[in-house]
Amino acid sequence: MLKIETDTPVREHIKFLAFTGVLVFTAALSAGNLSYEWHWNRIPGYIISVQNGSVIPGPLLKGLWVTIKISILSMIFAFIIAIVTAFFRLSSSFTSRFVSYWYIETIRNTPLLIQIFFMYFVVAPILGINAFFSAVIALSLFEGAYASEIFRAGVLSIRKGQWEAASSLGLTWVQSYRYVILPQAFRRVLPPLTGQGVSLIKDTALVSTVSIFDLTMEGQRIVSETFLTFEVWFTVAFIYIIMTGSLSMFSAWLGKRYSVS
Repeated sequence: MLKIETDTPVREHIKFLAFTGVLVFTAALSAGNLSYEWHWNRIPGYIISVQNGSVIPGPLLKGLWVTIKISILSMIFAFIIAIVTAFFRLSSSFTSRFVSYWYIETIRNTPLLIQIFFMYFVVAPILGINAFFSAVIALSLFEGAYASEIFRAGVLSIRKGQWEAASSLGLTWVQSYRYVILPQAFRRVLPPLTGQGVSLIKDTALVSTVSIFDLTMEGQRIVSETFLTFEVWFTVAFIYIIMTGSLSMFSAWLGKRYSVS
């Protein structure tokens, strides 16, 4: 029999970054035909600098921290929303199923940008929240709608015999979910959930439209002030690749650790 060898997640991402580096280098050589003068030496100062012996974070690093905070909070809230909504969809209650269905279809059939604007200009003034938390809520609701369907599909994929086994052991409904159903469903939904997490990180770039100085907004500000268009956007793109790649690697490690042969 043929044995198919697969690369480890770390090796796969190293190859990806190396290939990306080749593409960037090729683009840099091609830009020479455009008479574009590169100023990569100015980029490190926008990431981190040292003044009087003190390390000072640059605007890109500050924007990255804002992006990370928004991403982490949105992931946590989206996960909670997804679990609750998935249980509502699986509930025998007509009201629960209708509310969850209306929420999912409304979110999935409207653009995220409009949802961010609606949350910032309409809901935020009513609730008295700032732009940061309005963006977190909008992203959480958006990603939670997609993740809820992933969770629901994972639960429905568990064979009926598992439910019967849990019932024969005398487990309650909550115990059946906690000890039998959800552990198996989690392993099955981990890959698509990772993809949703990667999508969330990239979607955070849209919060710059409501004056949140995240990584994208800081990049826009630097470009408008310095005209270092290619250098800044290549750097911003590389930072996003590092974030999403790290999440994918962690998910692959987690899936391998808790996989069942």
